[in-house]
Amino acid sequence: MANAAVSPSPQLYARIGGLLYLLLIAAGCWGQLFVRGTIIVAGDATATANNIMASPSLWRTGIGGDLLMHLCDVPVMIVFYVLLKPINRNLALLAVLFNLVQTAVLVANKMTLVIPLFLLGNAMYLKAFAPQQLHALAYVSLRAHDYGFGFGLIFFGAVCLIEGYLIRRSGYLPKALGVLMQVAGACYLLNSFALILAPAFASMLFPAIMMPPILAESSLAIWLVVKGVDLPKWEEKLRIAG
Repeated sequence: MANAAVSPSPQLYARIGGLLYLLLIAAGCWGQLFVRGTIIVAGDATATANNIMASPSLWRTGIGGDLLMHLCDVPVMIVFYVLLKPINRNLALLAVLFNLVQTAVLVANKMTLVIPLFLLGNAMYLKAFAPQQLHALAYVSLRAHDYGFGFGLIFFGAVCLIEGYLIRRSGYLPKALGVLMQVAGACYLLNSFALILAPAFASMLFPAIMMPPILAESSLAIWLVVKGVDLPKWEEKLRIAG
């Protein structure tokens, strides 16, 4: 008689998801803080262009780090769906759908980081433009990236609110983590809508408004790696959910 298929333990999902989440956070920080944060000079298109031209390989590693982050997004979505579906399957699925939209938007948005490499290259067709024009166009592309990033984070803000609610209701993950994730979601939404509706206000909020999301997501990832879920309570919720 064939053996019945055995589903992997939720602890395995938790550990894998936590490790991928930490990798995701590290890759995102590399691209945003250590690459673009050191190369882009706010308000100075020429200085920014010169920095990109001086370190094109470093600039490309930032883009690569972002793509690695989004590659990790997909298995992390599955992990959270598996871990949270015993609470409410429909809400867990809704979080996955919001997360898919976020990832698709942000992956497409990476093209705005590739465009400066074209504009600042040595192709003959670029001779039709003055260097200052090319610098300005490259900088406009980078500004567009900021807005595209904000658009994507609107959907991720919704993900954090939903997942935070499910974590608070779970009983097998700390309620405090759920609260932190919901605060993170509110911060993402506030920052993104402020960027669109009131850019001057958004510049006052940033980067302080990103501190709660970093704390929440890092804490959740570390908890999943170190502690995982309370297995008896998870199994009880799974039985109740049917």
